Amino acid sequence: MIFFAVLGLSFKEIQLSFSEELEYSILGTSVALFLIALCLLIWQIYRHCTRFPVSRRPGNVLLADGLSAQRGSFQYATQTNDAKMEVHYEELSHRLSPGTSCTNLGSSLDLASMADLEEENIQGSLRFSLFYDQLQSKLVVTVLDAQDLAVRDFSHSVDPFVWVRLLWAEREDKEQSSMQCVLDEWQTRLVKKSCNPVFGDQFSCTLAEEEVPRVTVRFEVRDFDKYSRHGILGEARAPLNSLKLSYPLELREDLQVPKKDMVGEALLSLKYMPTSQRLEVGVLKIRTACHPNKTEKVLYAKTSVTYNHCKLRHQRTKQKKHWEVTVFNEVLTFVLPDQQIRECTIIVSVYEIHSSKKSSKRLIGHIHIKKGKTFENEHWKLMMQSLRQPIAKWHLIFI
Repeated sequence: MIFFAVLGLSFKEIQLSFSEELEYSILGTSVALFLIALCLLIWQIYRHCTRFPVSRRPGNVLLADGLSAQRGSFQYATQTNDAKMEVHYEELSHRLSPGTSCTNLGSSLDLASMADLEEENIQGSLRFSLFYDQLQSKLVVTVLDAQDLAVRDFSHSVDPFVWVRLLWAEREDKEQSSMQCVLDEWQTRLVKKSCNPVFGDQFSCTLAEEEVPRVTVRFEVRDFDKYSRHGILGEARAPLNSLKLSYPLELREDLQVPKKDMVGEALLSLKYMPTSQRLEVGVLKIRTACHPNKTEKVLYAKTSVTYNHCKLRHQRTKQKKHWEVTVFNEVLTFVLPDQQIRECTIIVSVYEIHSSKKSSKRLIGHIHIKKGKTFENEHWKLMMQSLRQPIAKWHLIFI
């Protein structure tokens, strides 16, 4: 006790002599360090609370198939590493630059080109030449140049390329709306940062002389975007039934707002089961226009479910031999939260593959089914009115 009493007296005798300015400086530094530590603690608590679920940012379309998000509750489905890598690779391929083939270009336009595109300022013209060589039975298409193309608002520049399609009509009568098929398609080289690009690319296709009047050449001028969808700068069309192609014919056409072409129809069934939160999409039959001289090919349909412009799930049917009416009779099941099912968009994409070359796939067309459209909304309403019952309807395929 005597030791503690003496120690207490010794502490009282110790007096530190600091100036008032130094004392206030130490106090201010202590308060600042305390506030910084408090902010770091709040930030760590916020990160811990928001770790699950991961918030989705606008424009981030790389969403794994195993994740289904709903406000207030989140579900995670199990999937293998191979499936994750396949989904990740396919999603990335939609955003990479197009290759030299139109197959790669078509993959990047899967969802964007057939959706409700914003009609941008269409201006400018395209110059091209057409020639039919009767000796070799070949149609020669040359894309020469374009002038006065519109500049994109967000980039203030344009990187144009031209996508050329040969559309063959099933009927000769042009007055009636007939189904068409794509005989061939090509892509010109990319010209960077030019509103007056010069292409000079030439393409040819073997075509019988009696088939020439049924062909329409469709030129789509697009602006290449590496990280987003390719912008539409306009299109030009050249029906060959009204042209004399015995000698090279050079034309310049003003660009117009792109239009969709009907390339087939599909019989689809929809069934919604709210208790198990399942959406069943049945791909029953697909009818397309088949060219008589077409080589043997196979078809398959890829069904994607998107929500808020993000792809949540996708499945594909088995490959079937391409007939005028190809029968699939396959049902694809998607398990999603109720809110996403009621507001999602179903996209059915039909692809064609050479039976001998399985790596070369070509897009035939798309079908979009979602709430709010005219004809598609009718099918959607019938599905919601007849729960747990499959409802089948024919839908047109456009490209």
